[in-house]
Amino acid sequence: MAHLQDQLDQITENTRTLVQPERLAVIDRAVEELFASGIEERILPVGAKVPAFALPDAAGKMVRSEDLLALGPLVISFFRGRWCPYCVTELEAWRDLYPVVREWGGLVVGISPQTQRQSDFTAGHHKLPYALLTDHGSKLAEQFGLAYTVPEYQRSYYRSILVNIPFVNGEESWRLPVPGTFVVGQDGRVLFAEAHADFRVRPEPEEVLQPMMAMRR
Repeated sequence: MAHLQDQLDQITENTRTLVQPERLAVIDRAVEELFASGIEERILPVGAKVPAFALPDAAGKMVRSEDLLALGPLVISFFRGRWCPYCVTELEAWRDLYPVVREWGGLVVGISPQTQRQSDFTAGHHKLPYALLTDHGSKLAEQFGLAYTVPEYQRSYYRSILVNIPFVNGEESWRLPVPGTFVVGQDGRVLFAEAHADFRVRPEPEEVLQPMMAMRR
């Protein structure tokens, strides 16, 4: 299987070929400002206790973290939404590795601020075998240190390319998570934590799984 980052870099290369430089500059500026805010340093660290959560899945069923952790360690992938090709590529990478995760006794959930209907579209279209949960207003993402508000100039850019984030999320806050990946042990503590202000960068799933595998050896 191709490395995830190689696939994401190809999306970036294609985008830079097709999109005007002045429009790309808007995204680059937003990434630089988000990085400068120090958000990457504020994420929930390895060893921290994760906040308990209960979030609806795509069918509206409440999914509780305590129930998930009772079954095994948990991979949590916070993503921006189905409108983000980088996020979808990462979700598909976890889809392809899901049998390996289950072999090691783990589970995967994807969490985003998009509505349940949007999550249902995402899960069905991309044939995801794991649950997608709705974090309305990115409230849980805030507790993980991931949430931020899209700046006004970037909102204009998204509107210009017909990405209607308030519609996708079902509310007007323009709150999103920076993409973040966590592995949580059955004791509720973080075994792996990584998030990037640059949405074009994600950890390799095989690397993410190493702490889980180490626990099971």
